[in-house]
Amino acid sequence: MPPVAFLLIGTCLLLWLVMSAPVGRRTVRRRIVARVAPSRLWDALYPFGRDFGWNGAVSDVRATGPAAGRMVTSHMGRDGSPIERDFEIIDEIPGERFTLRYTNDTSLAQSFWDNHEMKVSVASTPDGKAVAEIEETDKYRGIAFLVFRFFALRRQALKLKRWAETGQFRPGGLFEHPVTQVGMGVLSALAMWPFFGLHAQGFFLAATLTTVVALHELGHMAAFRMMGHTKARMIFLPLLGGIALGGRPYDKHFEIGFSALMGAGFSAFPVAALVWWHVEFVPNSDGLLDEVIVIAALFNLGNLMPVWKFDGGQVVRQIFRGAAGQAATAFLMLGIMMATGIAVGFSARVMILCGAVLAGLSLITTTSGVKPKTALVPMSDPERAALGAALLAVTAIHALAVIWGVRLIFY
Repeated sequence: MPPVAFLLIGTCLLLWLVMSAPVGRRTVRRRIVARVAPSRLWDALYPFGRDFGWNGAVSDVRATGPAAGRMVTSHMGRDGSPIERDFEIIDEIPGERFTLRYTNDTSLAQSFWDNHEMKVSVASTPDGKAVAEIEETDKYRGIAFLVFRFFALRRQALKLKRWAETGQFRPGGLFEHPVTQVGMGVLSALAMWPFFGLHAQGFFLAATLTTVVALHELGHMAAFRMMGHTKARMIFLPLLGGIALGGRPYDKHFEIGFSALMGAGFSAFPVAALVWWHVEFVPNSDGLLDEVIVIAALFNLGNLMPVWKFDGGQVVRQIFRGAAGQAATAFLMLGIMMATGIAVGFSARVMILCGAVLAGLSLITTTSGVKPKTALVPMSDPERAALGAALLAVTAIHALAVIWGVRLIFY
């Protein structure tokens, strides 16, 4: 089996582990020790405590039964109103412990919370400090959300300790700070440098790929703002790329498809402009510009793969709601990408194998999505036609740019 096939299979297995592997029921824990009375931590963690809104995540809590209530969060839903969640409390010993379960959510389907529970216990140490134990248990598919929960709970614990001891709460975090994200971008470029060669040109190409990632995520962010999100942000993940986050849940199928396509769609303009500049002004360049074009086009073409969690898979699932339409379009997209690989010199056998692996990855990740509480607004026929035409155009631009650039470099 060719080395490229091993690389692709390994990458797909890693993506499956991150996105869809049946991890099962897991618990993340955090222990907080603070120089305060135990009652201060209890009031901050207990839903009916005086300080439950200490971090601004919840604006109001009202009782709906002897051991049940409804909390109003600070997160906005699809309709622009705050998301509300009903909850129940079991196994409670006042001032010492309780277990919280969510029974209804105005934004997410209840299936999201079916296996979730949070246990909290508060005690004191012999030297008078307060100790809080927080355990969050859920059933996971893929390790990505489990890792997110671990770091989210860690952050909550650190902020709670600071608030309990000083009375000060600092929103946000060091990871999202612009300086940190710039540092993450630099780290990403340095991590990819060896793959391009440890010399000046190699570092330039690694920095180019980092810039391409940033432009791609900027396209997603622009789409969020165009779709009515009041805020959008980007998070760099060294070696893994980046993530663009909107300010609220999706409301329409067109919104999902348009936002997913705009990553590669936004980048298609600079790719086409670089090709035009190359042809018109520097037809006899030394090859560096060719490599920049190939890097930009190949990265965006890869994101258009018709795999469920990739941008291309998201677009296909919104345009076609039925399995037959999704399958036909996915195979068309895979055919375009396989033809691109053959055109740049890979054997047909290798590309068929790659296509089969990607098709399998798409199938095993289709059940890992989060369902909304109510159905999204359907896509109209003009929207579907426009998005479909845009998908083919953007795919063609990047595929042709890859073929053109690779042929200039190697032939």
